[in-house]
Amino acid sequence: MRKKTKEIRVGNIKIGGDNPIAVQSMVKVHPANIKEAINQIERLSDAGCDIVRIAVPDMEGAEALSEIKKEIKIPLVADIHFDYRLALEAIERGVDKIRLNPSNIKSNENIKKIVFKAKERGIPIRVGANVGSLKGKFSFEEQQVDELFKAVEKEVSILESIGFFNIVLSAKCSDVSLNYNINKRLSNAYDYPIHIGITEAGTLVSGIVKSSVGTYNLLSEGIGDTIRISLTGELENEVISGISLLKVLNLREGIDIVSCPTCGRAKIDVKKLSSLVENKTAKVRKNIKVAIMGCEVNGPGEARDADIGIAGSGNTAVLFEKGKIVAKGSPSQMLKLLLKKLELDN
Repeated sequence: MRKKTKEIRVGNIKIGGDNPIAVQSMVKVHPANIKEAINQIERLSDAGCDIVRIAVPDMEGAEALSEIKKEIKIPLVADIHFDYRLALEAIERGVDKIRLNPSNIKSNENIKKIVFKAKERGIPIRVGANVGSLKGKFSFEEQQVDELFKAVEKEVSILESIGFFNIVLSAKCSDVSLNYNINKRLSNAYDYPIHIGITEAGTLVSGIVKSSVGTYNLLSEGIGDTIRISLTGELENEVISGISLLKVLNLREGIDIVSCPTCGRAKIDVKKLSSLVENKTAKVRKNIKVAIMGCEVNGPGEARDADIGIAGSGNTAVLFEKGKIVAKGSPSQMLKLLLKKLELDN
């Protein structure tokens, strides 16, 4: 059962409370590259991303945010380190949330300037901490958990002391056990929404495995209001992986695509068809099971419990519903008919 946290609004998305867990990702270019930044955000949005973050390393990047914001439909978060003036400029440029790291902005007075500006504009601040932001080395995990907690606690206390409670918490680690323990402690101590994930998880396969293992216990215990699967590689993979994880855990409605791994019996291009269906259904919030099977052994036989599916049959393909064949034709014809039945053929 999800822990009911404080509801926070990020642009047109609400997180915490009874709201669905939001999937986040991050732009991979400098904000001053406005055209490519917008292109990447649109790609992420098309893949089903709910909230997007962008690193703001300098004033040129901060000043570009208003142009980016005008062209996108999903909430934009400015990722700020070291220079409080970048946060102030980002807020002026219309971002929907600010992400700060404790200890990176040395002066409490400068932190307060950011807080007052965020409060004036009605936008939340994500208080983020990670092992890299800590001073010194710690021999035991318990010490690391304590230090990470103190880093977040210190920042939160500054914000709360001046009447700011529009807060999101985050303490991501690359170590799975440490990540679990710090987020469990934050959840026990605060009612603010928590952003979870494994930082620096790695490349596609290893990163997905590590992220899934690292977030499963948190999600199964009701901890986590937004999530990012941090991967090195193709832009959309973070979003697709995050959505898939939430669907597997029944924490997000969506199309469940089952497909065979293919073998010498496969008579259609399962990989191509599955990818096309996956891309088309990324934003769909309907619990429908769709099967893409390579031959008559796997489909409709083994996939008879699917609501709808395609299977190879000789030199053609069949469309089936609940194990019953309802149409036969070329793979492209069956794909078109499947999307039509899912009301996604436009």
